[in-house]
Amino acid sequence: METQTPEQKLGFTRFAEIWNGRLAMIGFVAAILVEFLTGQGILGQLGLM
Repeated sequence: METQTPEQKLGFTRFAEIWNGRLAMIGFVAAILVEFLTGQGILGQLGLM
């Protein structure tokens, strides 16, 4: 009989990388929407340009 170990949630695991990718996509879309709505890029809004 095989024993199954629970999937690790920390470190470079499949679970962590999937969530990292999802959150990166949400952040990218949010940045594009903010730039479209305000007419300024992220650096402009931060006062760096």
